[in-house]
Amino acid sequence: MSEVSQGKRVVVVGAGWAGLGATYHLAKQGYDVTLLEAGSYPGGLVAGWKTATGRSVEAGIHGFWYPYKNIFSLINELGISPFTSWTRSSQYSPAGLEVESPIFQELPQLPTPLGTFLYTQFKRLPLVDRLSALPLLYSIIDFDNSDEAWRRYDFVTARELFKDFGVSARLYSESFEPMLLVGLFAPGEQCSAAATLGMLYYFILAHQPDFDVVWCRGTVGEKIFRPWVERIEKAGGKVLANRRVTDLIVDSDNQAKGVVCNDEVFDADAVIFAVGITGMKKILSSSLSLQSRAEFRNVSNLGAVDVLATRLWFDRKIHIKRPSNACFGFDATTGWTFFDLNALHDEYSNEPGTVVEADFYHANQFLSLENEEIVPIVQRYLATCVPEFREAKVIDSSVIRLPQAVTHFAPGSYRYMLRAKTSFKNVFMSGDWIVNRHGSWSQEKAYVTGLEAANLAISYFGEGTPAKILPVEADEAHIQLARTLNKSARQIVKSILPEFWLP
Repeated sequence: MSEVSQGKRVVVVGAGWAGLGATYHLAKQGYDVTLLEAGSYPGGLVAGWKTATGRSVEAGIHGFWYPYKNIFSLINELGISPFTSWTRSSQYSPAGLEVESPIFQELPQLPTPLGTFLYTQFKRLPLVDRLSALPLLYSIIDFDNSDEAWRRYDFVTARELFKDFGVSARLYSESFEPMLLVGLFAPGEQCSAAATLGMLYYFILAHQPDFDVVWCRGTVGEKIFRPWVERIEKAGGKVLANRRVTDLIVDSDNQAKGVVCNDEVFDADAVIFAVGITGMKKILSSSLSLQSRAEFRNVSNLGAVDVLATRLWFDRKIHIKRPSNACFGFDATTGWTFFDLNALHDEYSNEPGTVVEADFYHANQFLSLENEEIVPIVQRYLATCVPEFREAKVIDSSVIRLPQAVTHFAPGSYRYMLRAKTSFKNVFMSGDWIVNRHGSWSQEKAYVTGLEAANLAISYFGEGTPAKILPVEADEAHIQLARTLNKSARQIVKSILPEFWLP
């Protein structure tokens, strides 16, 4: 720990994966770090809390997928065991069970994407429809997560992409659209093709085991964030709740010197923002310093998606075949998932009845309903998938409305998303909506960008050891070869033909 870094004050705004990641690493390097959280506890969207009756609830269930190397590395460092074993999942429509996924890492490894194609058990989707996805493989090869690829594909909608590559209507409506509704939280006509390709490749197509998932054995706030915050505080970091940031103090040398929380000012030699789009827009609305910069004003062009998280306690044991389930076709533009918490959460393993979490994404039409209207709808949907729910009685319930809660990767939004480095010399950005080249998504991306922001602060000060960030697993050899050939072909075409076509 150097005396120089010890005297440098870093203020981190937002206590989710990104903010906690940046704070933890900087505290370990001896920096004077203060983490400000607008809510009453760290965690943002993945924090959990107790109901009035003492039952645990949280703002939706979050999975931890096989490629989450950096999060799994953190868990090992913290010495905790918060996760279930690898689980199988199912997919339902109003017609019944549609798809069952195996645990892919347990099966013989095939070159991507053969394993995903052959081992996934489709109950109704005809082979001819599944084969219509083959031409789409070119776009998977062509989209290499580069800035150029993002700009090329971001103005196209996912629906246009699938249509242009000849995907059948049934494959789109029964496979790709449901993936988008629970992966990017919006219907295909509202999703960027670039974000769609990035998400599908990272979670499903890059390597056979990538779709394998574990779940937290309780709320993420309790099982992961609480011991993590304790470790941060032990390293000297300060975590302060109920501090809503309203502005930055900026000096004449283009550097932030303080963070304003209403009447409080926190002196800073560097600032890291680690909030979602909606949180950033709230800060922007009151911050004259940020409003003076075009890059921050452009954040107002970005949007977020409504989520509804429900938890129902039933009076009897109901057999649910798989602990995690995705559903489609119940509402035209809404995807939803349901989870058997008796199987996933330690707290409910011996519960006499059944505890189910049902989360709805792009749930705009539900948010204005009363709880008394929402709970019967959820029970009816559950009973369509698992008929035993029809006769069960709801003995307790929790309904959490989360307006503008998750990033909306809308077509054309890439150009407005912020980079980790800003026009302020000592202000850095992190979060799952920040542009970076790592290739990860969701919670893993948020955590990685937090580490990247910490590294930028270390580089700015010239003191401390950068965080080690594990890269996404390299493409398989045949994908690397195909991408190299495709890139060469693109360059040849570019050198021969003038650039007058739309990208």
